[in-house]
This record gives sequence, structure tokens and C-alpha cells, in this order.
Amino acid sequence: MTKIKTAQFVKGIIGPDNILSGPEPQLAFVGRSNVGKSSLINSVCGQKGLARSSSSPGRTREINLFLVNNSFYLVDLPGYGYAKLPLSLKREIEKRINWYLFHSDQRPDKVFLVIDAKVGPTSDDLEMFRALESHRKNIVIIMNKLDKVKSSGRLRQRKKIEEIFSGFKVITFSSQSLVGREELIGEILKI
Repeated sequence: MTKIKTAQFVKGIIGPDNILSGPEPQLAFVGRSNVGKSSLINSVCGQKGLARSSSSPGRTREINLFLVNNSFYLVDLPGYGYAKLPLSLKREIEKRINWYLFHSDQRPDKVFLVIDAKVGPTSDDLEMFRALESHRKNIVIIMNKLDKVKSSGRLRQRKKIEEIFSGFKVITFSSQSLVGREELIGEILKI
């Protein structure tokens, strides 16, 4: 299996940009604020500071593009839902996410919907999933922060999430213990 050999931050965008019209495939990571998208990208790429992460929600406000193996982009979208941001900025971020996923000229080839393994899918997650599904996106569910779930409840939580997202691939993942890392890299490199 091919590995992720190189990854670099290219730029953050807030709207239409020529970078989106290039031939490189785009794989988007979307999820609520503070679900661990940036840490997940760092873990998958094997670089701690590649994507800026923070313990406070709402850190990522731009659409951040990372060129991987000089052949495709991982796209780190801002988080939706709860964040201690002014309502106007929160709405602007939601518009940015929706524009990129559903209305831009160059839409992602695959969307990884990142769900908190302990919390499970929130109403915001389900709303995003329904929108992605209605736009016929290629969706993979990532059950992230697995290390936050007691080992005795992990299988039960996975079954619950698999039931909710029946018919879609679910990957359990932990940036801390690296559970699911190889499976996720394999899914990324299927492009």
C-alpha cells in the first residue's frame, strides 16, 4: 500500500480560489467544532503541527488545504455548531462550509464526516449527513476521539453509530493511540 510520504499546508481560503480548479482530487474533513479534525489530519500525515489545532472550539475559520504526496488535497473545513463566536461570524463560517461542499465549482471527491465517538452524532451532525447524502457525496464516517470512550462501551457505541449511518463506511479513530490510522490512510489513498 502506498503511504503518505509528504504533506504541506498550502493555503487557507474563504471563497472561490484558483487552487480549487486544479486537477488534484480533494478530500474534505467536516464535523462540528472541537471534534478533532485538525488533530486527525496531523495524525494521518504524521506531522504534529501541520494543521493548527486547539482545545477551544472555533479555531479553524478558513478552508485549509494540505497537499499530500504532491497529488491530492486534504481539506480541513471549519467546524459547525457550538463555538464561542459572534453569531455573524458563526453564520459566515456555516455559509463557507456549505459553499465549499455544495455550491463551489470544484467539489470534494470524498467527504469524511467526523463524529465524536463519546457524544455520538448530534443534531448538527445528522443535518450535515442528510445534506451530504442528498447531494450524493461519497461519505465516510469517522468515529473520532475513540480514546475518550471506555473500552467496555466502544463496541456498543460503534454499533449504534453504524446503525444510524447504515450503508456507509465507519472508521473508528484516535489521534492519541493511532487506532484506525492505517484504515483511514487506506481509505484516503483510494482516490
